[in-house]
Amino acid sequence: MPKSESYKRLIDNNLQWATEVQKQDPDFFTRLSNVQKPEFLWIGCSDSRVPADRITGTEPGEIFVHRNIANMVIHTDMNLLAVLEYAVDHLKVKHIIVCGHYGCGGVKAAMTRHNYDLINKWIRNIKDVYRIHRETIDYQTRPEDRLNKLIELNVEEQVMNLAKTSIIQRSWKKNKLPDIHGWVYSLEDGRIRELCHMTHKDHLDPLYEFDDL
Repeated sequence: MPKSESYKRLIDNNLQWATEVQKQDPDFFTRLSNVQKPEFLWIGCSDSRVPADRITGTEPGEIFVHRNIANMVIHTDMNLLAVLEYAVDHLKVKHIIVCGHYGCGGVKAAMTRHNYDLINKWIRNIKDVYRIHRETIDYQTRPEDRLNKLIELNVEEQVMNLAKTSIIQRSWKKNKLPDIHGWVYSLEDGRIRELCHMTHKDHLDPLYEFDDL
């Protein structure tokens, strides 16, 4: 198949997949089309090597997914906030997972002084994480260890950023949910490691806590 038509392989794969699913479970698509009740919201990196469903062994309908460069939770990102509000207030997800991955190119770019033009505006938020945790990161002797430490700390900061939103705090006050998890995925062995976990019982610096929800 010519490279210009390689996209057709995706359509062919879809036909094979849909046909096989219907053979195994004739009612699968009928059930899926009538209701969406995922238990999880996944906030992950856009990296093509980290597909949420494949690495967690879940099926369509189980995970509501938002992905961006370096799995960021930025309070001016209306796309992220719309997904978050819909998942929490309407889908009533029980868990939110922020999943980074070792070797992340977005985090690696943020550790350099290279000019990435428009991307600068995005990765500057990762640079802020580096600045806050510079001593811990620079304590690592090898460059790859410094990168992976920033990747882990970035995940933890994004979990904290979720907890700072009125969306999460309102749901915690009303429903005691969702729990928020910070994970990191290894491209080398396919394993997930949990870094942190927050629930409605955890408290933020009072500066970030709303008292009129």
